[in-house]
Amino acid sequence: MVLFGLVVIVLALALITRAGVWLIERRHRPSGRFIEVNGARLHVVELGPEHSTTPPLVLLHGASSNLEAMRQPLGELLAARHRVILIDRPGHGFSTRRRAADSGVAAQAAMIAAALDQLGVARAIVVAHSWAGALGAALALGHRERLAGLVLLAPVTHPWNGGVSWHNGVATAPLLGWLFTRLVALPIGLFMLRSGARSVFAPQLMPADYVRDTAIALLLRPREFTANAHDMIALKPSVAAQAGRYHEITTPSVVISGTVDRTVSIDIHSRPFVAAVPGARLIALSGVGHVPQNVAPGVVVDAIEDMVASGVKIAVADVS
Repeated sequence: MVLFGLVVIVLALALITRAGVWLIERRHRPSGRFIEVNGARLHVVELGPEHSTTPPLVLLHGASSNLEAMRQPLGELLAARHRVILIDRPGHGFSTRRRAADSGVAAQAAMIAAALDQLGVARAIVVAHSWAGALGAALALGHRERLAGLVLLAPVTHPWNGGVSWHNGVATAPLLGWLFTRLVALPIGLFMLRSGARSVFAPQLMPADYVRDTAIALLLRPREFTANAHDMIALKPSVAAQAGRYHEITTPSVVISGTVDRTVSIDIHSRPFVAAVPGARLIALSGVGHVPQNVAPGVVVDAIEDMVASGVKIAVADVS
């Protein structure tokens, strides 16, 4: 009887997860187009004018999210004047990736650069939040010719004390990870989405519709939960490998961080990055947490506009 009861529980949890994935994907659908890159399919949304004399703005989201987190309100605000390109990072949202090795920032930087080739973008201003701050730095180091500017929002840039949350290790473990992501991650995660999102806004209040509008529930699908866990585990080694090279960055750079960010410390990440990168500028927002683009969008937009105004006119890449 005990074995029978266990089988029933496992089957029930599996069905709940399958039904949950179906409902989540029915509610949140792709809104852009797909680009084949390095064996993966990246979901890309473009806003604003198709042609412009200023560099396109490429917005890259952090961990546990997707491009919708950068669309609202930042992408929509910027699209009033600029071509804005939003990309679901490999494995997130509606983008795929072929292997766990694509979790590192260098691998994802190569994929983003390849995607820009297909979009006909020779040079762009990259705006990257949190986890993607390390990705933006990797682009500046390995693909500097593609960047007209770099704007990092509450970025991860350096190694930190400690590791990552326990569920990332469980989700990436052989067999156990498969069971965890297909049986319990979604049912448990549904109860934790709002509290997790509120924590990144703290001490500010989270907008009431933020979880719905940013499609965060997509994270709970097994394949994306696993991809996000691999990203988190790969992050510390990635920044450790590149932090000593930040003095090589020649891209005009601005970092915007909150002084009371409880997720990514301004003192461990933003301040050392700005100190290392020649000419980089830090905008420290007093009393602000981990999402400056949501809490102080005007400040972020002004910083980007200043960079655009001081930048170089672009040339469109030949994609024929």
